[in-house]
Amino acid sequence: MPFAVYLLGLAVFAQGTSEFMLSGLIPGIARDLQVSIPAAGLLTSAFAVGMVVGAPLMAVLSLRWSRRFALLAFLVTFLVVHVVGALTTSYGVLLGTRVIAALANAGFLAVAMATAVALAPADAKGRATSVLLGGVTIACVAGVPGGALLGEVWGWRSAFWAVAVALVPAIVAVLKSVPSGAPGPAGARARGELRALRRPRLLVLLALAALVNGGTFCTFTYLAPLLTGDTGIGSSWMPLMLALFGLGSFAGVTVSGRVADRRPTRLLVICGPALAAGWAVFALTAGAPVPAVVLVFVQGTLSFAVGSTLISQVLYAATGAPTLAGGFATAALNVGATLGPWLGGLTIGAGLGLRSPLWVSALLVAAALVTAAVARAVGVNPMEKGQPAEAQ
Repeated sequence: MPFAVYLLGLAVFAQGTSEFMLSGLIPGIARDLQVSIPAAGLLTSAFAVGMVVGAPLMAVLSLRWSRRFALLAFLVTFLVVHVVGALTTSYGVLLGTRVIAALANAGFLAVAMATAVALAPADAKGRATSVLLGGVTIACVAGVPGGALLGEVWGWRSAFWAVAVALVPAIVAVLKSVPSGAPGPAGARARGELRALRRPRLLVLLALAALVNGGTFCTFTYLAPLLTGDTGIGSSWMPLMLALFGLGSFAGVTVSGRVADRRPTRLLVICGPALAAGWAVFALTAGAPVPAVVLVFVQGTLSFAVGSTLISQVLYAATGAPTLAGGFATAALNVGATLGPWLGGLTIGAGLGLRSPLWVSALLVAAALVTAAVARAVGVNPMEKGQPAEAQ
């Protein structure tokens, strides 16, 4: 795997840390800017919405630029808005920086996926995808506890400065390591890529990715109250539990990177049903600490093994639309990351208990399995390795 792909993963880590770290900074931001906790929480929602909307839009915009220029433009924008966020005393300005940061992050991920696939060998799209998503999983491990620690010791602004500083080597690395190429006519490229995106197999894969990621983040969002409430694990153990989920996630993308290029169908057929069953077992055994701790790691592993493999299959299926495929894959993941927590919150609000998000996660993954089965029944095989979109 070319070293430049790992450097892209470093940039994804820095940006992912920015997304995840806010969960530990909300109280400090609310106090400092004199806003309510729900208002401070909107900073997370603004980022998620910006990712969903921005992924396809920024991918289309980037077609006008060379990939190196696009990556640098998105990274520099991300750095600048974090400096502004660290300096501002205005809640409105901070909210605006989160939206702009999300747009830049979405654009970077779309172009980074296309760049990583282009730099990697033709039969290694799964490995390239796992390197990028590995940056996200490490951000899960380090971002939440790291951001909370910085916020506790030096205040929430220090976490924003840390992200800005972490982006500097990524910018230098992209400048030196990613080859520059002249873009084609943007209009023609956009039309050609949009035509390639209409293939049934690709649409099914995007739906599966959204459903599986919805299940993942439905439980992840409410993992702390579940473990401290129903399971009875002390709140002081929560950073470790969140890190354990992140370690499982990293293990999952590592497994996917080794298997997805050669045996994606086998991985999805085995791990998909196991993931749905695991959420159900977690719901049934959440009252006991030992199985809960084990399943935190196991479900993190299965979730990201399945999710990473689905994204690599999106890139295999969209050989005619590498940049927009990355954008729509990013959007699909964030649709799931928005939908899942919303559904989980509805069930808790309806009085169904803290275990109810686990059942929602199981149902979302089950819906993905049913969708895949129906697609195959009508002649669309979402798990056929390497089948180009044009062949559908």
